[in-house]
Amino acid sequence: MATGQRRIVVEEIGEVTVASFTDKKILDEANIQVIGDQLFNLVDDDGRSRIVLDFTNVEYLSSAALGKLITLDKKVKAARGHLRLCCIRPEILEVFEITRLNKLFDIRDTQDDALAGL
Repeated sequence: MATGQRRIVVEEIGEVTVASFTDKKILDEANIQVIGDQLFNLVDDDGRSRIVLDFTNVEYLSSAALGKLITLDKKVKAARGHLRLCCIRPEILEVFEITRLNKLFDIRDTQDDALAGL
């Protein structure tokens, strides 16, 4: 388990793991490392393969954080699972669109949409 403060809050909803970010700004390299470790542990250590990432609290996201999300997506796919993102603010969604990551990730408007059929 990564040392330091929990950067994600994990909740089980049926068969799905919902991970919500606690930080408004995901910019600091050390925090991004911890967030990455905590997310990767969901797949690597806990064997969870249906994951929804809830971005409700997130106001800023660095490109380094995007790299962690791409790695998480690869891990989930390798585990034959599904990853969905939800509740992303328009200004952050724009970054996903510019980088074409909106094509890679399954992005839904609400948590309910993200959970539906997962």
